[in-house]
Amino acid sequence: MPRHSAALDRATPDRIAESALFLVDRGGPAGLTFRVLAAHLDISLASLQRRCTSFAGLLDLCVDHLAAGVPEVAPGSDWADATRTRFSALYQILVGHPGLLALRGTRPWLGPNLLARLVEPQLADSLAAGMTPEEAIITYRRMYLLTLGSAGFVDHRDPKAAATATRAALAALDPDEFPVLTANLNRIVPAVTDHEVYHGALAQLIQAADPASTGSTPHR
Repeated sequence: MPRHSAALDRATPDRIAESALFLVDRGGPAGLTFRVLAAHLDISLASLQRRCTSFAGLLDLCVDHLAAGVPEVAPGSDWADATRTRFSALYQILVGHPGLLALRGTRPWLGPNLLARLVEPQLADSLAAGMTPEEAIITYRRMYLLTLGSAGFVDHRDPKAAATATRAALAALDPDEFPVLTANLNRIVPAVTDHEVYHGALAQLIQAADPASTGSTPHR
């Protein structure tokens, strides 16, 4: 009989995801490969590939591991509060892992935890609040895209570096060609890494879509 591998037993889906996130957070998108991850887990490359099937499958595993951090909202909660809770939590999760965001690219963020903790309950709450299925989906997509785009706009783990790079790029512009950007550099740079830009935009979307406050269907 083949020898039992304690290391392989420790390579659970959660352990694989945690190790992969550690590598990509430390080394950026280039820091995560099957070979490096297998060495980090002390298992064979073939064993890791069997468990994840593909690199896309590994990324899906990471995403779903993180999605477990989206809080469960009690049924019957206020729609606006529930929506703010879910999407703000997703935003906080995503800004902490810019390397994973870069690797995922335009692929959809799907998985059992994300579907169960965000997509399904958010759509269900929207229907219960009086939206049609089409309105619920449109509202969800707007908030999801805002969250994904805001989280991936800059590396929020290093706001100083992001602000410095933005300032240098704007300062290099020709004032005659870009008078607004160059004249307002000191106002533009802080907004690049200001989390309130996201939270304020989310609040506006929630207010515009909330049937309880508008008394009508979401704005189109």
